[in-house]
Amino acid sequence: MITSQQQLEELKRGTIDFIDEKDFIKKVEKSLKTKKPLRVKLGVDPTAPDIHLGHTVALQKLRQFQDLGHHAVLIIGDYTALVGDPSGTQKTRPQLSQDLIKKNAQTYFDQVQKILDMKKTEVRYNGEWFSKMSFVEVIKLASRMTVARMLERDDFSKRFKGGTPICIHEFIYPLMQGYDSLMVQADVELGGTDQIFNLLVGRQLQKEEGGESQVVLTIPLLEGTDGIRKMSKSYDNYIGVTEAPSQIFGKVMSISDELMWKYYNLLSRCSLQEIEEKKEKANQGTLNPKFAKMELAYELVTRFYSKKEADKAQEEFNRIFQSKQNPSDIEEVALAVTDPKILVTQLMLLSHCAATSSEAKRLIQQGAVSIGNQKISDIKALVDTNGEVILKVGKRVFKKVIFKPSS
Repeated sequence: MITSQQQLEELKRGTIDFIDEKDFIKKVEKSLKTKKPLRVKLGVDPTAPDIHLGHTVALQKLRQFQDLGHHAVLIIGDYTALVGDPSGTQKTRPQLSQDLIKKNAQTYFDQVQKILDMKKTEVRYNGEWFSKMSFVEVIKLASRMTVARMLERDDFSKRFKGGTPICIHEFIYPLMQGYDSLMVQADVELGGTDQIFNLLVGRQLQKEEGGESQVVLTIPLLEGTDGIRKMSKSYDNYIGVTEAPSQIFGKVMSISDELMWKYYNLLSRCSLQEIEEKKEKANQGTLNPKFAKMELAYELVTRFYSKKEADKAQEEFNRIFQSKQNPSDIEEVALAVTDPKILVTQLMLLSHCAATSSEAKRLIQQGAVSIGNQKISDIKALVDTNGEVILKVGKRVFKKVIFKPSS
């Protein structure tokens, strides 16, 4: 049996705040005595259709609780998504339609199954209780927090001082998240470091109700492939869990050697000792960081797909980046043409390798575009439209463009 102290040490890995450890020890000891697992809550707002590796950091921590015998409570925030979490934002989030939220929620549910043990997961939608609240009840909930307390949080404080508008409904969000904890009787709640204020509201509301306050664990935000900003689809630096195995593998291989160790710590199931040994070998020069990165990419593709797909993704990576060959399975694009030649920039637009002409020109000027094995450096370069060509943009985008005479 794993003791309360052992569980604490195991779960502290990759966390920033643990509020507080004494409460956690008491809860686990009670759990072991009564054989009643802790209820560990994680809330996710379905504001986008895809889950990326940044999202999986908290999901994997939730899975870690499951592996220790505790009960996961995953809250799909179909009503909190209507408000939009103000955490870490510099302006009011755009409000989403209920239809879009419902559609995104289904994709979230499908994707979290790649990480969580769904047999040990309780999935709840917070519309279950918020849709039934009367306006009087909303007023009572709002009365449990002062404006002064709200303005203590860093993001609101900065916006207020900078004259950036703060909408009244944004103040409701932390209270809604805290109320979720009351409704599901959470013993522990997980969230990103930008969520600390919201998580503590849950502790406050539980205490005011006369119950035990939840333990709060915050997890660091994961930088994206650019190594600078947090992983986000809007920054185009994300690695989605439903992307093709070769894409996941290739994107992991594109991160810096330094960032790789943070990915290992937050995403890998290797022990901390194993990670430290790899890091020491890399520092001593006995382990090439590229091979350590390949092991991580292989592990992640195996987790989200299978070992067979991981083998194929690794072979594909070696084919493209080590043997300098084209991918075995290139997307084909058929283009109807009337002229014997076409501008490379136009070719990139028509084959969806660039969104705008200016983007196409920028990619060419950066040396990111090749036709066959020939790098293109002239933004006015022309391509023969007789037969077919292999268009390569960046390190991972390949298109076989087949030209067909326009009728």
